[in-house]
Amino acid sequence: MIQFFGDYLTNLSESREYLIIGFSPGSVPLKQRWRNNGLSADFLADYFATFFPSSENNQEDDERQNEVKSAIGYIANELIENAMKFNDPQTNKPIDIALHLRSDRIIFMITNSVAPEKVPGFQTYIQRILASDPADLYIEQLEKNAESEQVEASQLGYLTILNDYDAKLGWKFEKCDSDRGAIAVTSMVQLAV
Repeated sequence: MIQFFGDYLTNLSESREYLIIGFSPGSVPLKQRWRNNGLSADFLADYFATFFPSSENNQEDDERQNEVKSAIGYIANELIENAMKFNDPQTNKPIDIALHLRSDRIIFMITNSVAPEKVPGFQTYIQRILASDPADLYIEQLEKNAESEQVEASQLGYLTILNDYDAKLGWKFEKCDSDRGAIAVTSMVQLAV
């Protein structure tokens, strides 16, 4: 069974420019991988920024290219870190991130596996994001994190993407091909450009 939440596009056929990077999360301990996450996000940002050329004589083009590059880097890094952090280590499934370039937006898609027992909590969090004002939820989460001595997950990544980049978020949940019943989660971010 497949479940969709939020603004999830199922047909990306008009994307002719795209890039996919795959990670093997179990090959290196998570703490060692943090640096690679940032490098991967920076690579994606550098690559896609070239589609928004700057010119020596036009400061507006330079600013737009820098804004797009910064947004791509931040969003990609958040998505990669979340996928690595919450991936089910028992599945050995790769984590894939894909960026699709369209005339009006960049679409990020990242897929990782999640242990079945973690899915209900994640879906509840998603429904809360979709039903709430992102700015209010962001402030509430900041306050909650400040009050707690041990923050397991800040839960600020998606909220920052919504608030700072006015992006659309969507998710797809489907069963993995595994005996454990792990669930493949694809998170989608649509960034207007």
